[in-house]
Amino acid sequence: MAALDEFNAEPTDRAEEALRACNAAPRFAAEVLARRPYPDAGTLVAAAEEVARALPWPEVEAALAAHPRIGDRVTGATAEANASRREQSSMQTADDDVRTALVEGNRAYEERFGHVFLIRAAGRSPEEMLAELRRRLANDPAAERREATEQLAQITGLRVKGLVDARDGDGRASIAARSASEERNESGAEPVN
Repeated sequence: MAALDEFNAEPTDRAEEALRACNAAPRFAAEVLARRPYPDAGTLVAAAEEVARALPWPEVEAALAAHPRIGDRVTGATAEANASRREQSSMQTADDDVRTALVEGNRAYEERFGHVFLIRAAGRSPEEMLAELRRRLANDPAAERREATEQLAQITGLRVKGLVDARDGDGRASIAARSASEERNESGAEPVN
């Protein structure tokens, strides 16, 4: 049985917990779960991104508050912290100049917009993230809200896809079991899938 089948059948409280690690907006999980069952992973991911894009700004702000700054050392052993560590793994190769510029850029961004700079870090180099940070500092607040919301939707989609794509040795993956395993991993090392 695929992880999608388990997601569709998962008790609501466990599925909500798993989805909150994908997007911390208060109404996100309930809206995604209300559409179950999903016929395939692509439909689930598309629905998650659609819900994220449609969130009102206060909900987006709540989700943004759960994200670490780009370049900060992510601490904790929650599923969300583990996801952030994986997504920002390219920061391990960043040189000191890029790290310093990101710290300064994050500070300027937060002063200008009042929230953390959010970018889909997966698949981007530290230099690309810095260039995007600098570009987005020139946005007006409305344009930046749209960009931050889009980045949140992309991150959400990648995380939801990860929920249903992962398989254990038998080809099965329990959403709750993976989440609990990640939370027990207190060493800060990435969980083994």
